[in-house]
Amino acid sequence: MKKGIIIKTKALLWGRIISIVMNNRYREEEKLEKNEAETTEEKIPTVEGEEVNPPNMEEILAENKKLKDQYLRVLADAENFKRRIDEERIRERKYGSQKVMEKLVSALDIFDQAVNIKTDDEKLKNFLAGFMMINNSLKQLVEEEGVKPIKALNEPFDPRYHHAVETDWDETVAENMILQELQRGYTFKDRVLRASLVKVNKKPDQKTKDNS
Repeated sequence: MKKGIIIKTKALLWGRIISIVMNNRYREEEKLEKNEAETTEEKIPTVEGEEVNPPNMEEILAENKKLKDQYLRVLADAENFKRRIDEERIRERKYGSQKVMEKLVSALDIFDQAVNIKTDDEKLKNFLAGFMMINNSLKQLVEEEGVKPIKALNEPFDPRYHHAVETDWDETVAENMILQELQRGYTFKDRVLRASLVKVNKKPDQKTKDNS
């Protein structure tokens, strides 16, 4: 009887021990499964099925800043290109007739020479009067388009508008003044269409005097 009680008590103790061991084992397995699940969620599978760590926030922000800078540069280049195209179109409209005006002022020079011929022939004078009207009409036309003659005679020499082809010295005239206009010059709007060919009052240097 007593021996049976002892055996029964040992069996209960072993059962208790086994139960505790199994519970601990189950807890370890649950903890391990939970850790594996969390690790799997943090990893991102690639196309080939490999797992890689996700980029950190600093890398994402740096890449975003790089892409934004590239976008702003492309946008600025596009705006500059558009502005250049607009400026070219404006110039084309503004100076589109420049080549025609260059040819017209050459014709005006010929007309001026023709209508200023001195003659006593009355018939020729009548013809010249008609040409004078045509000449004046052409001058008015080109002036309305923005063509204006450049002032030269008795004006200070300005290399922007005058081209000196001869020099002379007149003591009664200030140095660098224009003594004679050899060919009339013109401006077209804010451009020089053709520079004036002029003779400039220039005092000769000492070497030139000695040689003469």
